[in-house]
Amino acid sequence: MLLSGRLSLATHEWLADHAVHGVVLLPGTAFVELAVLAGDQVGCGRVEELILEAPLILPEKGGVHLQVEVEEADASGFREVSVFSRAEAEGEGAAWTRHAHGLLGSAAPGSEARFDFGVWPPVGAELVDVSGEYVRAAENGLEYGSV
Repeated sequence: MLLSGRLSLATHEWLADHAVHGVVLLPGTAFVELAVLAGDQVGCGRVEELILEAPLILPEKGGVHLQVEVEEADASGFREVSVFSRAEAEGEGAAWTRHAHGLLGSAAPGSEARFDFGVWPPVGAELVDVSGEYVRAAENGLEYGSV
């Protein structure tokens, strides 16, 4: 199965809130969401593994075309998933870059995570002060916006 789409800062302004040294990158969590969405379409609602291979740089103008490819299930029921992109400015003949590759699976009955969200914070949790983390990240070139 092949899913396709398009991203740009003009249509997805929130993406501009994730930059490294001034370069806007698709957040790693977005690759996970793309894999989850693709898995849901083929009955594999569990991301077993996802390896990020290359950053996806979002241009200031124009956009990027996306493809999420899901292979046929193997004998164990797992499916390979890959996320590709190419910049619109490069044209139709340009090569696709693979950004992420992984494995999708089906959750076995009764294997769902068991966690009681009714008790928060969890028993035994320790408070960690993260108040200065965004400042420290910015000092190292990681820019996170308000979104």
